[in-house]
Amino acid sequence: MAEGVCAIIGHGPGLGRAYARAFHGAGYDLALLSRSGAGLDDAGERPAVAAYPCDAGDAEALTAALERVERDLGPVDVLIHNADIARFGALEEIAADQFEQSWQVAALGLFAAARLLGPRMAERGAGTILVSGATASLRGNVWTTAFAPAKAAQRVLAQSLAKQLGPRGVHVAYLVIDGVIDTEDTRTNFAPDAPDDFFLQPDRIAEAALMLTRQHRSAWTFELDLRPFGEKW
Repeated sequence: MAEGVCAIIGHGPGLGRAYARAFHGAGYDLALLSRSGAGLDDAGERPAVAAYPCDAGDAEALTAALERVERDLGPVDVLIHNADIARFGALEEIAADQFEQSWQVAALGLFAAARLLGPRMAERGAGTILVSGATASLRGNVWTTAFAPAKAAQRVLAQSLAKQLGPRGVHVAYLVIDGVIDTEDTRTNFAPDAPDDFFLQPDRIAEAALMLTRQHRSAWTFELDLRPFGEKW
């Protein structure tokens, strides 16, 4: 019997795939939502894995996709919002539509997913909503003109959700990911000469996320900082 259903919004190479491996390994049926509709290559027949093409910035499409997930697999026990638009640039380099799209994926997508699934989890008195956050949610920088406002809105929304849904049995947690996640893309384009210790390993982030789902409600974490041991902060 499966541990439950875990829906991952923003499944793809890197952290999305690491979340999928960790929760599949823990016995969860997986619903993988992404624009590409990619599945999990190394998944076995059980627990179940189903992929759903969906734009996380389109609230109606995301809601419809999550409705399909619950029809296909059953009630979602763990929702992971891992979608964002990593668009960086100074004020003159960011167009208004790019700014809006960044907010739509990070904040509106979380709102749409939580608005559908949060009350259903609350009715059952159980459930977990995890959000992949960033240090940019806490402060802006020259090159985070679009990214930081979107992540800040996402973090404050998650806090609001935690205060509303927590007393009803739903654990909402925000992971402040402080550093560069180790992927082929970041190693090639962001830090090609950096040593291994410079990066956050996606599988270790996923382990921390899985730990949050196992916390007793007498000692829930809302905000969890994750950074490489050598990161300056």
